[in-house]
Amino acid sequence: MTDLSRIYVDECLGGNRGLAEAVARAELPPAFEEAWRAHLLPRPWFVSAPETAAFARDLEGLFDLLVSLPLRLFDGDVDRYAAEVGIDPPLASLLRRGGSGVPVKFGRADAHHDGTAYRLLEFNLGSEVGGVDMAVFNQGLLRVPAFAEFAHVHRLDHVDIAARTAAVLRDRAEPALSGGGDPVIGLIEGRGGVAPYGRLMRATVEAMADQGIDVRIGEIDEVRTRSDGKLTLDGTPLDLVLRNFAASQLLDDPAGPEVAEQFFRAHQAGRTVLFTSLESGFYSNKSALALLTDPRRRGSFDAEERALVDRVLPWSRTLHASVPAGLVDLCRERRDRLILKPGAGYGGLDTFVGWECTDAEWDKAVRLAVERGGYVAQERVVPRPERVYDPTTGDVDDWIAALGVFLTDEGYAGTHARANRADGGAIVGMSSNPDTRMVGVFSHP
Repeated sequence: MTDLSRIYVDECLGGNRGLAEAVARAELPPAFEEAWRAHLLPRPWFVSAPETAAFARDLEGLFDLLVSLPLRLFDGDVDRYAAEVGIDPPLASLLRRGGSGVPVKFGRADAHHDGTAYRLLEFNLGSEVGGVDMAVFNQGLLRVPAFAEFAHVHRLDHVDIAARTAAVLRDRAEPALSGGGDPVIGLIEGRGGVAPYGRLMRATVEAMADQGIDVRIGEIDEVRTRSDGKLTLDGTPLDLVLRNFAASQLLDDPAGPEVAEQFFRAHQAGRTVLFTSLESGFYSNKSALALLTDPRRRGSFDAEERALVDRVLPWSRTLHASVPAGLVDLCRERRDRLILKPGAGYGGLDTFVGWECTDAEWDKAVRLAVERGGYVAQERVVPRPERVYDPTTGDVDDWIAALGVFLTDEGYAGTHARANRADGGAIVGMSSNPDTRMVGVFSHP
């Protein structure tokens, strides 16, 4: 546990009700309240500012390594690269549409802190990553007097994820602006996507409005193309589409690829910017990270690059039908040290946690991963637990967090966290664990 967490909890236990109830007392804007109030941790998460900044710089270097992989390892043959990381030809073809060859640097890296350093779990690249609105949590807390005093005493700070994102959106939309002032942006989901994700999308719209940007919610089949090639939503011209749909959604929808063509055409014509292009999906696949830790590939990286990989990434290997039998046997033997994840999965869905499985369950999971292909075996990262005081019960429990570190072309863009009770399972994600809580992150010197 960090010293600052101990100080915070001790003050709560010592009777500082204002601090203990700061999250409950924080006034939050309505859409954020609706989306997240029931899922908030009762206290913020604390990280070291210098350590987090250093990790963000490592992520920038790692991004550069990832996007270099097709050229570096496969002579520029993207099809060979895609096949190696488990991306089938129809998906690879779709990921190329509207791309430039090098994706925009925008995404969220999910990591555990193991008590000595950050260790990367996955690198989610593309505009469909969630959480850009979470700095609202921090802002609400800072308006609570007891927390504001604590923040002043301990010199707490945070980077506003929404503000950094808004700056990027303005910059990217500028070439397509239909008039002066700020851009009009469409936050566009796949068909049927607004119903399950609408409350989260409204929180994003609210956060962007606070930055002076007009964002409209819609689905891909509600967008129209004007005679001059510009996209519109409900008759309103869009300068930029903030893509909230994934390529896999388009492939799952029989009409998806055809409906999406208008986005690619408008982007290529410079009439409406598509942010981000689908090509980010080539590099957010977890099998891409496994390539970086593969000992057969180490000769393709210089000493500094190898040191970066060793510093940031846990041992990872991609499993499929043609991998050596020795690797499969090694994965079976290391049950208590490995987790199996689908390379293109999200939220912990379809994931197998070795140390939570019996030998028989794990053997079946490994066999399934090899048969299906596209699974990644990753070494366990044990996150540092932090104490959390519950002002309702007075209990203090250990919690663990997955830190979401945001990155843009301008560099580090803030951090939020998802947290579970330490005894609540290894997967920290709301899609797979309803007890997961969201939390804003403050840094200290």
